[in-house]
Amino acid sequence: MRRALLAVALGGVLLTATACDSDDKSPAAAPAAALPSAAAISAGPDYSANTKLVCGKVEKVFDADLENFGTQMGKMIAHKEAKQTAEAEKAEKAAAAGLKSIAVKVKKETAVAEDPELKVAGAASAAKFAQSAADAKFFDSIKTAKDLDRTIEGKMTDWLSPVAGYCA
Repeated sequence: MRRALLAVALGGVLLTATACDSDDKSPAAAPAAALPSAAAISAGPDYSANTKLVCGKVEKVFDADLENFGTQMGKMIAHKEAKQTAEAEKAEKAAAAGLKSIAVKVKKETAVAEDPELKVAGAASAAKFAQSAADAKFFDSIKTAKDLDRTIEGKMTDWLSPVAGYCA
């Protein structure tokens, strides 16, 4: 159980950190020669201060709530391995509720973003969390710590990728 918790917690922290450090979608990542001159276009609104604030709140949600999700997944695995079906189902429901909570919080925090693209990305990320929360096959496929290790990295990337390009 501790391996599963460690895998989820470390995976969440590492993916959150790398996802939020990625800035591939922002114009600042483009080489200066590729950007049009200031005379060619007028500068758009500067969302940087608000984006930093919103991303800080989103990162706090990811840090705290993904840790709780990892704890419940670890409990679910331990109970499945011990053939304690009722307890495993209880932990699965708690893990699903954790993902739903993340979805609600991410959507709420990004809804106040001034950057319309960040709002859309936040809604997309929230939808991915909510979809996984309702996906019984996702939870049924995880019976051991190895299953979790194999599954969670791809899921974390999927969940976090919509907002990753906006949070630096």
